[in-house]
Amino acid sequence: MTEAGPAPEKRGGWRERWLAFRNRTVASPGFQRWAAGFPLTRRIAQRNTRALFDLCAGFVYAQVLFACVRLDLFTLLRDGPLAPDALARRLDLPADRALTLLKAAASLDLITRLPDGRFALADLGAALIGNPSVAAMIEHHAMLYADLADPVALLRGEAGPTRLGGYWPYAEAGEAAQLGPDSVSAYSGLMAASQALIADDVLDALPLADRACLMDVGGGEGVFLAQAARRHPGLALRLLDLPPVAERAGARLAAEGLGNRVTCLGRSFLGASLPEGADAITLVRVVHDHDDAVALALLRAAHAALPPGGLLAIAEPMAGTPGAEPVGDAYFGFYLLAMGSGRPRTADELTAMLTQAGFREIRERPTRRPLLARLITAKRRL
Repeated sequence: MTEAGPAPEKRGGWRERWLAFRNRTVASPGFQRWAAGFPLTRRIAQRNTRALFDLCAGFVYAQVLFACVRLDLFTLLRDGPLAPDALARRLDLPADRALTLLKAAASLDLITRLPDGRFALADLGAALIGNPSVAAMIEHHAMLYADLADPVALLRGEAGPTRLGGYWPYAEAGEAAQLGPDSVSAYSGLMAASQALIADDVLDALPLADRACLMDVGGGEGVFLAQAARRHPGLALRLLDLPPVAERAGARLAAEGLGNRVTCLGRSFLGASLPEGADAITLVRVVHDHDDAVALALLRAAHAALPPGGLLAIAEPMAGTPGAEPVGDAYFGFYLLAMGSGRPRTADELTAMLTQAGFREIRERPTRRPLLARLITAKRRL
C-alpha cells in the first residue's frame, strides 16, 4: 500500500482565478512596458509607478519633513518669502545643502518656489505653524523610526525592548503604579500637545447638555476637560489618570483658572474598578492603547461605574476609516506594535466589545476629521 500524499488544494472560484491571472499579467515586465506606452493604459501605469515609488521613498519624505521641523523652516517663512541664500544663513546650512532641502520641501508641497527664486510657505507648511502639536509628533517619530529599522524582527517579536515601549510605560499594568513624576513628563506633555488636535472635534459631536458629571478616564494633563469646562459651565468634571499625571493635570488646570471646576483623581484604571458618581465617562485615545482583554475589562469597569442610562464615549482613530485606511491599519497598527500594547480597531469591533460589556444604544457620531478621531457613544442599560 502506498502512502497517501497531501490532499489537493481546493480550486478557487472564478474571482480567484481572475485575480491569479491578473496578478501574473501585471507582474510581467513585458506587460508593464507595454502598458506604460499604450495610450489607454499609460496614465494608470504611470500612476501605479508613482504610487509604488512613493511607498519605497516614503521614509525619505518623512525625514525631509522632520528636517524642516527641526530647523524651524516654516516659522522662518511665516512673515514672507525669502531668498535661498538668506534661508541658508538662517538655517545655518551650506548654501548648496540648504537648496537641496528647500527643493525637497517644495516638491512635497510644504513650501513653494516663486518665479523670482524665493521660497514661500505652501498650505501644508502654513498648517504646521498653526498646529504645533503636529510638529511635536513629528519630532517624536524619531523613536518610531528607530523601532521600525527592522520591521520583520518587530513582527516576529525578536526586536527586544523598543524605544516606544520605554516611552509609554503606562501601557504595562505592572509598571504603571511605579511611575514617578520624572518618568511621565515627556509622554504626558506629548499627549497634552496632541490632544489639542481633537478635543474640539470630539466635543462638537458629543451630547453632554443633559449630563451632570463627566469623568475623563486616562485624561492626561486635562486638555480635553479644559475644553469641556469652557463649553459646559454647569458640568461637574473629573479627571482620572496615574498619580503623577493627575498631579500635572491639577497644576495645568489651576494655571488656566479651572482648578475649582475639575477634580483630579490619581490612580490606575488597569485591572481596577472606576469611581462612581459620574453620569458620563470619556475614553479619549485610550482603548486602542490596550490589548483586547484589558480594553474589555476597562469597558466593563466603565459600565459598572455608570448609573442606569449613563453615557460612555470612545474617541480615537479607528481601523477601516473610509479614505484613511492607512492611518489606522498601517500607521497605528505598527505604532502600537512598537509600543508593545494595543491595536487599532474598527467601529464594528468596538461596537461588539461594548455590547459584550453590557452597553446598549451604541452609535457612531460623525466628527469633523474622522482620520484623527471617530466617536462612538453607548449607554448603560436602564
